[in-house]
Amino acid sequence: MLPRNHSPRRRSKVASVGITSAGATIAVASLALTGCSAPAASGASGDGPSVVATTTQVGDFTRELVGGAAEVTQLLSAGQSAHAFDPSAAQLLALTQADALVVNGGGLESWLDDAVQASGFDGTLIDASTGIELYGTHDHSSHDHSTDDHGTEAEHAEDHDAETTDGTDEHAGHDHGAGNPHIWTDPQLAATMVQNIAAGLAEVPGLDDDALAQNETQYLEKLTALDEWIAENVETVPVAERLLVTNHDAFTYFVDAYDITFVGSVIPSFDDNAEPSAAEIDALIDRIHASGAPAVFSEASISPKAAATIADEAGVTVYSGPDALYGDSLGAPGSDGASYLGSQLHNARLILESWGVTPTALPESLQG
Repeated sequence: MLPRNHSPRRRSKVASVGITSAGATIAVASLALTGCSAPAASGASGDGPSVVATTTQVGDFTRELVGGAAEVTQLLSAGQSAHAFDPSAAQLLALTQADALVVNGGGLESWLDDAVQASGFDGTLIDASTGIELYGTHDHSSHDHSTDDHGTEAEHAEDHDAETTDGTDEHAGHDHGAGNPHIWTDPQLAATMVQNIAAGLAEVPGLDDDALAQNETQYLEKLTALDEWIAENVETVPVAERLLVTNHDAFTYFVDAYDITFVGSVIPSFDDNAEPSAAEIDALIDRIHASGAPAVFSEASISPKAAATIADEAGVTVYSGPDALYGDSLGAPGSDGASYLGSQLHNARLILESWGVTPTALPESLQG
């Protein structure tokens, strides 16, 4: 099932970009005036290359791949949304000094081009979304999982990669348009992201190719185990009863991967900064009643108030607080969602439990 027979493109170094806007000039000037230092990094060896990762998910993937052989600075903090992020002067300085930049891609980091321009970053750009087809909002119908097995998602990704790869590696290549960028919610697509990141890191001087490849193989094996465990448990539930209501439309790829019916979201958008109208809230309550969905899931990085109100109006359970799903962001250290694997296990357990399923024991590779 995983890893896929997929050969992601390797990203070339982007050209140094001159600072042309007044805002960019101010941002760079503030680095000198404030005397900021780059934010603390994790997985640092002290003498290895410097890597900046944008989101909590790609930060986690990058740390798994480099081990302690590189200094990894993650721009977004736990619980922080990428949709409205504004990098600080210290973070721009870290980007200035970075040998590589790892991004989620898919249009998630709308602030990225400005940050790259303001910092003058000229290292290796690694787009984790390379070769992955993006769905539009509520577009969960591109694959019919009732007629083929879960592994065909890999073939789909390969076909799309063959269709869209044009041989260019320009900085603008990370922009896939207005699709849903929450690709990591499907573990198979997360595997493609990891492969893309590993291929890009292999181009960064100072990293050991053999160690990188070994770390990649070991992590892909864990993603395989995760995917198989989720599929095995979801398949115990009749398709008609696999119903999900979330805080915002961040789980498109997850529901598609496991043939789940997405009843709707409190925020009818994959941007968690959007706000639902009264009519949209009423429509969601009607869909919950009509479908028989048993719960509304809040998300750890979004206020649970609207989800709680809708669940109350619909007469169903609301999952919030420690039982909220990890969507746009991983959780704080020590939480269930502190890592990508932990966040996915947490999400799957709660969704299964909302359907009345007691999940099976975890495979050994995912324990501990």
